[in-house]
This record gives sequence, C-alpha cells and structure tokens, in this order.
Amino acid sequence: MAIGVTNAPDKSKSSGSIINDPQVRGIFYQAITIIILAALVYWIVDNTVENLRRANIASGYGFLNSRSGFDVGQSLIAFTSDSSYGRALVVGFVNTLLVAITGIVTATIIGFVVGIGRLSHNWIIAKLSLAYVEVFRNIPPLLVIFFWYSGVLAILPQARDALALPLNIFVSNRGVAFPRPILGEGSQYTILAFLIAVAASFLVARYARQRQAATGQRFPVLWTVLGLVIGLPLVTFLATGAPLTFDVPIAGKFNLTGGSVVGPEFMALYLALSFYTAAFIAEIVRAGIRGVSKGQTEAAHALGIRPRLTTRLVIVPQAMRIIIPPLTSQYLNLTKNSSLAVAVGYADLVAVGGTILNQTGQSIEVVSIWLIVYLSLSLATSLFMNWYNARMALVER
Repeated sequence: MAIGVTNAPDKSKSSGSIINDPQVRGIFYQAITIIILAALVYWIVDNTVENLRRANIASGYGFLNSRSGFDVGQSLIAFTSDSSYGRALVVGFVNTLLVAITGIVTATIIGFVVGIGRLSHNWIIAKLSLAYVEVFRNIPPLLVIFFWYSGVLAILPQARDALALPLNIFVSNRGVAFPRPILGEGSQYTILAFLIAVAASFLVARYARQRQAATGQRFPVLWTVLGLVIGLPLVTFLATGAPLTFDVPIAGKFNLTGGSVVGPEFMALYLALSFYTAAFIAEIVRAGIRGVSKGQTEAAHALGIRPRLTTRLVIVPQAMRIIIPPLTSQYLNLTKNSSLAVAVGYADLVAVGGTILNQTGQSIEVVSIWLIVYLSLSLATSLFMNWYNARMALVER
C-alpha cells in the first residue's frame, strides 16, 4: 500500500514570485514616487509659508481690490491710476490677447505666402523666400523685437514731422495715429446686421459644401459672403442715418492731438513676433505641400485645372492635414513669446504683473496668475486647433 507524501509549499519560492511580479513591482515603485512627490510638495509649501511669515507678507488675493497707483501706456479698456490691481491685470490680459491674436493672423498669412513662394518656379521669388526663412529663423526673437523697436520705429520722424498717409493716418516714432470712430445712436443695429450676416455666411458655406458633394456644382460662396458681410451692414448703416463720426488726429507744432494711437511698443512686439513666427510657419507649409503626392497635381493638370486653382483647391486642402498639428505649436510659441513685451515696455500681462509684484510683494499670487492665464490660453488654443484638425481629417465612407 503506497503512502502519499504531501510536499510542503516553498515559502521562499512564493515570496520570490511576489517580488518578481511586474504588477507588484509597478505598484510599489508608483507608491514610492507618490510619497516622494508628496514630501517634496509639503516641503515647498511649508518653506514658502515660513518665508512669508518671516517677511510679514500676508498671503491671499485680497490685494487685487487695492488701488494700483500707476498708469498703463496702452489699454483697450478704461484704466486710471485709481483703478484696482485686479483691473490692471485685466488690462494686461487684454493686451496679451491683442498681440497674440493679431500676431497669429499676420504670421499665418506671411507664412503661407513665403512657404508657397519657396516652391515657386520663379528663381527670384524662391531665393527671396529662402533668405527670409533662414534670416528670421536663426535670430532670437528678443533680438528681432529690439530690431523693430530701435532699428526701425525709433528712427521715424518726430511727432511734429510725422509722415502723413491717406485717410488722416500719421506715422512717427510715437506710433501710428489714425481716426478714432465714434458710434452714434442707432449704431447697434449695424452691429446686429453684421452679426446676422456672419451667421448667414456660415449657413451659405455649409449649403455650398452639401450642394457640391451632392451635385458636383459649385456655388459662388465668395461673392455671396462678401455681399452679406459688406452689403447688409452697409444698407443698415445708411438706413439708420449713418450714425458714425470720426475723431481725426491733427498735427500740431509739437505733437499730434485727437484720434487713436498705436504705440511703438505694440508695433515692435507685433511685427517682431509675426515675422519671426512666420519663418517657421513657412517651413511647415512647404513641408505640408511636399507631403502631398505629386500624382494629385498631375491628375488636376490632366483635368485641365489651372495651376493656381490646383494649388488652392487640390494641393493646399490636402496639405492642411499635415500642416495643422505643427502649426498649433507655432501658435502656442507666439502666445508665450508675447511675454517678451517687458523688454520694450509694452503693458502685457507679465509687465503689469511685474509692476504689481514689486509694489505688493505678492510674488506667489502674481506668479500663480501668470501660470493659470498662460496655461488656459495654451489649452484653449490646443482645443480649437484639435477641433479644426478633426474637421479637416479624411472621413472614410
């Protein structure tokens, strides 16, 4: 009769298998990492609180309601030295948005023109586009800002000798002065008509796409949109008695009076960021067009489509699917590079926040506001560009 022998479990083997288990090791290392990060955060917070206590600085954002006591050179909203610190930061934020949006639009236009110019069969245009890209792409943006501010705008004539351009526009080393529009009673109807025209234009464009997809017939979208956006507000403007006047700048013996003025600080920053970023966008556009199969061009020419229409209707729409992702990075870079405005005294968010920081000593709060604002702008830009990229993506049937 055989007697069965039961082997006792090998504890060392079971414990070794637990240690060698990748899942257990992963959990262990993640827990250690979390503990170290938590300890580091605790040390930073405790050290910050202790330093603030020693310096007798009260933490919190209550200082935003205090009187600022300083003026801002350029502001799109009303601001005086009696306004609060919070309103000063709003002014800086609006100025940052202004230079970012105008810079993105201008850089995109210049970048597309130069990028297509690099692929031109005209030797002069191709080489000039190449020279533009190589020059601006290899110069630091801060140096480009100084070039426009000190090398171009600073050598313009004095205000009393300002260059007179058509439409009562004056250019001097103090900026560009132009007539300031003054809206009268009933102008809100013109604005409403413009908004309705824009909404109708989107509907027309959508209808045109659906019609072309269904029948192959093209709808005159451009002329229809121009008729709506220009014609409807113009008719409304004339019907309401043209409620618009202008405060025209007048050249005096020593200065310009009246009108609106765009300061040289904004012009230098706007031109520098636009031309600098456009050099990178041009290379992105060139690479995107090169990424489209040459057979697409040959097929379009075989159908009798002219070269310009081939570029606009065949090549560029397909290249946009390659262009948009890296283009998003350049938009983000331009927005973040706007913080260099402090170098020329433009009152952006960083410059205004720096003044507030020096006056109040609330460094933690001011820096946190900078972080939140720039992070929000970057995320908003990324979300919009991702949405646009999804719309431009190929849809399989």
